[in-house]
Amino acid sequence: MERIAVVSDIHGNKTAWDAVVADIERRGITRIFCLGDLVGKGPMPAEVVDSIRERAEIVVRGNWDELVTKVQDNINFTWQAERLGEERLMYLLTLPFSYDFRLSGRHIRLLHASPQSVYHRVQPWDEEKLRLAMFDPIVTPKDEMEAASPDVVGYGDVHNAYLQHLDGKVLFNAGSVGNPLDLTQASYCILEGDFDSRQTGSFNIQFVRVPYNIELEVERAAAAGVPSLDLYIRELRTGVYRGMAGE
Repeated sequence: MERIAVVSDIHGNKTAWDAVVADIERRGITRIFCLGDLVGKGPMPAEVVDSIRERAEIVVRGNWDELVTKVQDNINFTWQAERLGEERLMYLLTLPFSYDFRLSGRHIRLLHASPQSVYHRVQPWDEEKLRLAMFDPIVTPKDEMEAASPDVVGYGDVHNAYLQHLDGKVLFNAGSVGNPLDLTQASYCILEGDFDSRQTGSFNIQFVRVPYNIELEVERAAAAGVPSLDLYIRELRTGVYRGMAGE
């Protein structure tokens, strides 16, 4: 049985990322798949990108990973881009949109936000037809698996960890490592099954929450002078999204 750690939305929070890496290593897990948003908000985007490149076997592209390479008139993005440098920005541009594979006979699809776009947000409380659309084929498929409807979809983006059964399929969100908006603890998932096997077998999805030193991250963010510092600190300490207050 293979065990794969699925992480997402680190957002430049290396304090939380280091805690999650330590937890993954303590469990003896050697495979890590990342669902994007390595950067954004937090004070250490370059360090997180370097660590993810070293440790993660699969990395898909998130909306922040794309935006920092494009947006030139918003300090929240340009501040991150300046610290990343040209080579890391090029790396983020090369990240694939999604990753499909088989585990214990199930077709698994991992992506950042939805099959439509890295910017198309789907919440666990959205109407059922929107959640069922998460199993649609990829908008511009490159192969047969991407053109098919998967059995299991895992994604990030919304920073809320959850699992739902919909019409015999499984939809799960790995939550966020560096900017969780449900509990104030880093979140990731573990997939367990027979990798690359077409034969139906035992399959498991486990959710893990990892406490980390939030006040150390607050200190690092303040010292670095990250943009929107007060909003970032409030999210870290409360788990309440800044957009919920209309900001």
